[in-house]
Amino acid sequence: MISRFNDQNWFPTLFNDFFDNDFWMTNRKNNLTAPAVNVLDEEKDYKVEVAAPGMTKDDFQIKIDNDNNLVITLEKKTETKDNGKKDDKKAGKYLRREFSYSHYQQAFTLPDDIDKQKITAKMEHGVLTIEIPKTEPQKPVDTSRQIEIQ
Repeated sequence: MISRFNDQNWFPTLFNDFFDNDFWMTNRKNNLTAPAVNVLDEEKDYKVEVAAPGMTKDDFQIKIDNDNNLVITLEKKTETKDNGKKDDKKAGKYLRREFSYSHYQQAFTLPDDIDKQKITAKMEHGVLTIEIPKTEPQKPVDTSRQIEIQ
């Protein structure tokens, strides 16, 4: 039996077999989806809810940028390390380290009727909730006046 790995072109063949697969691509796309986001317009405030199970408040950054956008960034790094201890049942040590990295960022244009200084956020039960208080509607100021002709 001749293995295709004996051929000099084994790497492109292996690469194509692995990535040219509908099942792989379908699952890969599913893993890259953004968290589900709800935006509620309530009487006194707006609420943004981001579903992020398994995440903590330390995994998020929230800011208002110079373009009046609320920017939510999620960054999660995990790494499993083998400390090199030998298992009594096996000879040797593990040579593999596993890690993962997730990054998500989304910007929401803020409306004019909010109080930027009073925006709050909390993380509870896998849901990040951002409360954006509305301001009282401003009554138009009458700036009209009569100009005297001289």
